[in-house]
Amino acid sequence: MPKEQINTDRLREPSGHFSQATTIEAQGKLVFISGMTARRPDGSIAGLGDIEEQTRQVIENVKSAVEEAGGTLDDVCRVDVYIRNMEHFDAIHKIRRQYFKPPLPASTMVEVTKMTSPDYLIEINAIAVLPNG
Repeated sequence: MPKEQINTDRLREPSGHFSQATTIEAQGKLVFISGMTARRPDGSIAGLGDIEEQTRQVIENVKSAVEEAGGTLDDVCRVDVYIRNMEHFDAIHKIRRQYFKPPLPASTMVEVTKMTSPDYLIEINAIAVLPNG
């Protein structure tokens, strides 16, 4: 049940580390991962004021959730990214490149004005499809 990255020359090449679309046969277990923030297991917030460190912690949190469900980050097909400052786009994608390998998940990134804590700079939710067995 391999994931496939879809790219077409009828659309602009993505400006970040994501695919235009991702396909996967609908067999397996769907995992819907709630919005993850930069909160560590001990309750502290990683990387106060540091978008790269917060992005790293957020992706580690997504990774922990998908692994607990029996998968890996390679099983993630979609991420939605909420950020406080769109100027952080390049820094966020720099960290994403360290975690997400092709075929890349489909992605949406939007700038928001508020999150559940004023210390959060980024939040990511995800959908993964785990193979049966």
